[in-house]
Amino acid sequence: MKMTKEEHRLHEIIRLGSELNDVQDLDILLERVLFEARRIFNADAGTIYTCDGDNLLFKYAQNETLQKRLPPGHKLPFKSFRVKIDKKSISGYVAETGEILNIPNMYNIPDSVPYNFDQSVDKKIDYKTISTLTVPLKTNRKEIIGVLQIINTRDDYGKITTFVPEDEPYILHFSNIASMVLQRAQLTRDILLRMISIAELRDPKETGSHVNRVAAYAVEIYERWAAKKRIPRDEIDKNRDILRMAAMLHDVGKVAISDLILKKPKNITPNEYEVMKKHTYIGARLFNSSKSDFDDIAYQVALTHHENWDGSGYPGYIDIFTGEAIEKDSSGKPRPRKGDEIPIYGRVVSLADVFDALSSKRVYKKVWDENDVLKEIKNLSGKKFDPELVDIFFESISFLNNIKLHYPEN
Repeated sequence: MKMTKEEHRLHEIIRLGSELNDVQDLDILLERVLFEARRIFNADAGTIYTCDGDNLLFKYAQNETLQKRLPPGHKLPFKSFRVKIDKKSISGYVAETGEILNIPNMYNIPDSVPYNFDQSVDKKIDYKTISTLTVPLKTNRKEIIGVLQIINTRDDYGKITTFVPEDEPYILHFSNIASMVLQRAQLTRDILLRMISIAELRDPKETGSHVNRVAAYAVEIYERWAAKKRIPRDEIDKNRDILRMAAMLHDVGKVAISDLILKKPKNITPNEYEVMKKHTYIGARLFNSSKSDFDDIAYQVALTHHENWDGSGYPGYIDIFTGEAIEKDSSGKPRPRKGDEIPIYGRVVSLADVFDALSSKRVYKKVWDENDVLKEIKNLSGKKFDPELVDIFFESISFLNNIKLHYPEN
């Protein structure tokens, strides 16, 4: 017996509850929640925010109409901004009151309501926002953790129409499921950031902003690489989720390195450099149990993110518990990995890490000029970095620069 539209929608929402529970990383999950909400309610566009004190922090925007205007493989740029939680804006009103807002026409909002719509944004991007459905993301304790807004629902013929009152219970049910899985992902993120904060106490370079940028760069580069390799979409999505968390922990092994080396303001000695190299296989030890896909990828990232494409990196083929060579080069030292011997996750994080290091201020260096950063990345193609990944890096540089703005230093 064929399901009605309402039964199909409910079935999809229930099914998604199980699927979304498999997504571990907070940012990947936010992006997925927004996409699925748009898909279920046939919405052309949407935005998702998370609460940050008295503000809503803009996290992701999607717009199918604007996306179609871009060349294949390109993504819409996004900028981070905050919205005050008050009744003056639509998203702020929903966060403040906990109410759902179903607005049929954004250009015909009555003067009697406290919120308004800034039409200048539409003019700036050459888009017309007509119908919106905005819903709070609430915990089971009724705490607002974010706001989900979907925009311009379409009928079966692709024509923009309005959200009907019958849509509202379904979007509320969806938002309840989304809120539960987002809470769990936030807990996972908090645990990761606490681990990183321990590393930050030892090494001031390992900030939450730094690891978030490196992880976001790595995911973007990997996704484009995987698409070129025609890796199935479901596999790409699973790997993006795991890679983002693993990349955040790429330098976790530094917790075992002496402060005298980590916090040294000037160049370290050759002997100190040899000690510093140990952070790769010390970090890998944490994930050696291989009980999950996360363990496998986090192990590869920690161990190989300092291997170089031309074979000049470290630590090479070693026993991670003794530091002794498993395979030796002509000088008797551990043979470094080179080329495709380096796992793709290690190659991607290597490029992402260096890009962020060059683009950021450190105690021992100033921020490099962007042209100098790009010139250095290009010069290291085929030496430190996989040339194919460098090409992908340059294809996606505008999007990577937007990521940089999304995770500023505190």
